[in-house]
Amino acid sequence: MFLRALTLITLSLISCLHGGESETLVYKEANGRKLRLFIDKPADWKPSDKRPAMIFFFGGGWIGGTPEQFKKQAAYFATRGMVTARVEYRTIPGKKGPPDVCCADAKSAIRHLRAHAAKLGVDPSRIAGAGGSAGGHLAAFAALVPGLDDPKDDLTISCKPDALVLFNPVFDNGPGQWGNDRLGANFRAYSPAHHISKGAPPTIIFLGDSDKLIPVKVGESFTAKMKEAGSPCELRITKGAGHGFFNNSPHFEETVVAADEFLESLGWIVGKPTLK
Repeated sequence: MFLRALTLITLSLISCLHGGESETLVYKEANGRKLRLFIDKPADWKPSDKRPAMIFFFGGGWIGGTPEQFKKQAAYFATRGMVTARVEYRTIPGKKGPPDVCCADAKSAIRHLRAHAAKLGVDPSRIAGAGGSAGGHLAAFAALVPGLDDPKDDLTISCKPDALVLFNPVFDNGPGQWGNDRLGANFRAYSPAHHISKGAPPTIIFLGDSDKLIPVKVGESFTAKMKEAGSPCELRITKGAGHGFFNNSPHFEETVVAADEFLESLGWIVGKPTLK
């Protein structure tokens, strides 16, 4: 109860400090449904800016979840000078079948943000992909895995994030790993861990050592492969934490501060984290 109250207080304070403009954009229509981006802008934002951006994908096993999940993280990074976007994407019914529409929507959303960077005051070369669990998979998928594009997309516009901030992500769909039962022998078409190569974006990963879905060894293997490819990759392990730990205090604050420091190390934001 105390941790929940602390989280609500933190969210309230961030919302008060945000003070910037928010807007909702439709990034595509699919099967008669309008899919939206929920945008937060810094208080001193101008259309002529070229700010770094972060685009968030919610978790929920590809079958559920909403863009509300990362609302407080998005609001915080708007106070740090970034334009942030939370993605509404199609989920798949039931617990069977591959996440083709999820993957296509993720790439469409990033392409839309990049294509409209000038209107949104965004630097198209500084877009970070972020997400938790299945949402982390989508961010990493867009960065690393070719294919599964929406046929209506303009493929001349890159869907690849320039950095990744991943919260207990599903990035290995190989045999014995989460999601493999839905993908079977075709897992390589979906699995970010099987497409790491030179040019992969700098990445920070948050994982709990008590996560029953994403073992620590999976995070360690991914990190090692990234470094072998020449890409900076930092793995943060939280003791005693299970899946979804980053949503609540004190881990919400810890992961946001570490992500802030990571983005500062890239030169995307300036100064020390303002969240304690």
